[in-house]
Amino acid sequence: MTSLTTLLPAAAGTGAFPHAHSRSAALHERARAVMPGGNTRHSVFFPPYPVYATHGRGSRIWDADGVERIDCMNNYSSLIHGHGHPAIVEAIQQQATRLTSVALPTESEIELAELLVERLDAIEQIRFCNSGTEAMLFAIKAARAYSGRPVIAKVEGAYHGSAETAAVSSQPGPSRWGPADSPASVPDAGSTPGVAADVVVLPMNDVDNGRRILRGVGSRLAAVVLDPLVKNLGFKPVTQEFLQMVREELQACGGLLVFDEVYSLRLGFHGAHATLGVQPDIIAMGKIIGGGLPIGAIGGRADIMTALFDPHAGARLGHAGTFNANPLTMAAGLAAMRAFDLGAFERLSALGDRLRKGLREALRIADVEGTVTGATSMTGFFLSGKSMSNYREIAALMGADPTIARRAEHVFHHLLNHGVYMGSYGFFVLSTAITEAEVDYIAETTLAALRTLPT
Repeated sequence: MTSLTTLLPAAAGTGAFPHAHSRSAALHERARAVMPGGNTRHSVFFPPYPVYATHGRGSRIWDADGVERIDCMNNYSSLIHGHGHPAIVEAIQQQATRLTSVALPTESEIELAELLVERLDAIEQIRFCNSGTEAMLFAIKAARAYSGRPVIAKVEGAYHGSAETAAVSSQPGPSRWGPADSPASVPDAGSTPGVAADVVVLPMNDVDNGRRILRGVGSRLAAVVLDPLVKNLGFKPVTQEFLQMVREELQACGGLLVFDEVYSLRLGFHGAHATLGVQPDIIAMGKIIGGGLPIGAIGGRADIMTALFDPHAGARLGHAGTFNANPLTMAAGLAAMRAFDLGAFERLSALGDRLRKGLREALRIADVEGTVTGATSMTGFFLSGKSMSNYREIAALMGADPTIARRAEHVFHHLLNHGVYMGSYGFFVLSTAITEAEVDYIAETTLAALRTLPT
């Protein structure tokens, strides 16, 4: 077994969390005076205060108290090569001396676009923006503009960013979610019922009810939005049967298939769609294609992209943005994607398999019920052995068994205090910087956490 002092000497015996006198705790109190809740990104908060980062290198990050940890979040999957990859750093440094942003196009955006068009099976043309949320916003607008139709269909509980349409029924509560076979369209806080009126919600992987709901929309359906591997549902994959049903109904009514590959681009070297053997009409992307800097992109069939966005033809759909395809991000993204070649993809996928095997072994040895999900470099870890196929089953189980949340918090805190930073609600996303020894250490540390679970 790899010891903590051998693998992470800077972390041994230090950095207990939570600790009222830690520098992170002090920084959080300072932040709360000028930012509501102390931050501007809810996804990085965990109680009683988040750990504040100071620097990173490779697979490791250091916090404000000097504690070193293996980073198994990698900024919610965007850091495909971890921290400070030499080629990415050099590309950013060189670009920064020439041009950081400009109200003109640059050659670097052509180069990144060429790489992505060549690598991703369903992408014939592409446009850049600045986040996954923006990419989904424009993917939905593109589907509506091209089809001339209003209605979007999405899976209940799937997260597609915070734009209003995409956020419908991302986290609906039982009092509002309606019948299981015909889920209600629940607007996000701050959105009007009118936003939800143009969204229909599908039960995850429910072929019969999904078909019935889509047929009920008929010629008003602009697109079905799918994430091939839904992170918020424990990296639940879309089934081939459900996907085939969606394709059949879209062909019958003339709607478009939109894939959200902001996260799940990691699922295949040529895109998640290539792994599933399907050609979506529009794909939203982000995260790994920016080399750690802010990015989003929308791509797809050339006829759709040209008809909507080509200024030579009048550009039916406006798409501007001060930092779209900014030179720093383009340089970083190009360096990152060149380094993420087929060999790197296959090695990282094998490390993901090794982690999932290790976590399943940890559950077996500790005699704890749990579920390990995911694919390639993405892994979900849920402390229940019950089979759950959709958002409602997960929500019902969490509501009925409060020990699941307490156990998850215990595992998160144990790993945090033993040199591993994972997703607080149970997921790991790896980078190419991680080693087999670190993967084994994560599994062994998880085993130690499971052996001390609260009842």
